[in-house]
Amino acid sequence: MNGTLPRLLAALTALVLLTACTTGAGGDAAPVQLRWYCCLGTGEQADQVKAQQAVVDEFNARHRDIKVKLDVVPYNSARDTLATQIASGKGPDIVGPVGVGGAAAFHGQWLDLGPFIKARGFDLRPYSEGAADLYRIGSVQEGLPFAIYPSTLYYKADLFEEAGLAEPPHKYGEKYRWPDGREAEWNYETLRELALRLTVDKNGKDATQQGFDAGNIVQYGFEPARDDLRYQGSAFGPASLDAGDGKTVKIPEPWADAWRFFYDGMWKDRFIMTGPVFETDRFNGDGAAFFSGHVAMSVNFLWSTYGVAGAGPDWDVAAMPSHDGRTTSPTSADTFRILAGSKHPDKAFEFLSHLVGPASNKLLEAYGAMPARTADQDAFFTKLAAQFTNTVDWQVAKDSVRFADTPHSEAHTPKYNQTLAVLGTYRSRWMTKGGLDMDAELTRLRAEIQKIWDR
Repeated sequence: MNGTLPRLLAALTALVLLTACTTGAGGDAAPVQLRWYCCLGTGEQADQVKAQQAVVDEFNARHRDIKVKLDVVPYNSARDTLATQIASGKGPDIVGPVGVGGAAAFHGQWLDLGPFIKARGFDLRPYSEGAADLYRIGSVQEGLPFAIYPSTLYYKADLFEEAGLAEPPHKYGEKYRWPDGREAEWNYETLRELALRLTVDKNGKDATQQGFDAGNIVQYGFEPARDDLRYQGSAFGPASLDAGDGKTVKIPEPWADAWRFFYDGMWKDRFIMTGPVFETDRFNGDGAAFFSGHVAMSVNFLWSTYGVAGAGPDWDVAAMPSHDGRTTSPTSADTFRILAGSKHPDKAFEFLSHLVGPASNKLLEAYGAMPARTADQDAFFTKLAAQFTNTVDWQVAKDSVRFADTPHSEAHTPKYNQTLAVLGTYRSRWMTKGGLDMDAELTRLRAEIQKIWDR
């Protein structure tokens, strides 16, 4: 008996120590460890890191069963670092914020949130119409609505007034009224007519008048989104280079129309500046021609408000034009995603729901992003409006979300990075060389991408 009692006490002590190592206070199971990986997109600035860490600390304090660690990797190395971690089996659980293009680099490695949305009864009704579709890639719901940046038509009201022209319509479905009372559909054909009248040479003649000097233009009528041919194409209609079988390249008709419009606008009609002109100090206003104040109209994302004050105090936003009866507002969309390899997908979804839910306003303010949740948009635009002296019709941006490009222009295609490189080559060629046969160019473009996909 005397030898048995010490052995029994030792066994009990070992059991208590083992339990202490595997449980939390009060005997609860040890908390699940999650890692939030940033920054494939925004999030690395000091104030953003501070806000993100505050969100983590608040979540951890309220959840005994989950502990989250924030892992901040600078944008320039974030993609390669994440790829290495995933390849080694040490990937994080949650990644973001990241846009559709950034996520496409890891296509097939994101968890489908559809079953979790259904099981948890996650309510998508509070979000802008069509917002959830921005994060659906094929049949996979990669993310929940969070930050959106719809495209609108930025324009300078003073230049319209100077030309005796009515401003473009702000409400989708409204027609444009010409000075003679004639009404026209608000489409890219009408925009072209306006752009010609709003393109002016040094002598004050516009591009419709006899004697117009195309070699000495001081004001251009229109500036498209020229930094990505996919975005430029989707302004004419949402589509994909993938014909649908994952191996055949097809140039979508709306994109072909958009690229012809872009090319002819530069080299034939002259209401869009060529590449060399775009690079000049006079017209390159902090990377966006509209910011220079010498462009009457421009299509761009909402986030371009960062430099739009350079255009002067008389700018506003209007509805996107239609093409072939369909209106599209290419929309940049950031959110958080869960890696399919996460060992704790259910807990990761709980944290993800927190990021796009209770923590969203703190994070959206840090990122300077428009909320996808409609109830939060008025407060966002009130704060944004305070940055400018002019009155801007922000309702246009809200209304534009329902015309977002689905499928998204940045969605995955085979040989994603190589395809982007080819598109970039043709973009540069079209901006710098006149006299090209665009039909032949499009045929060559398709063939060149197809050759890459066939490897």
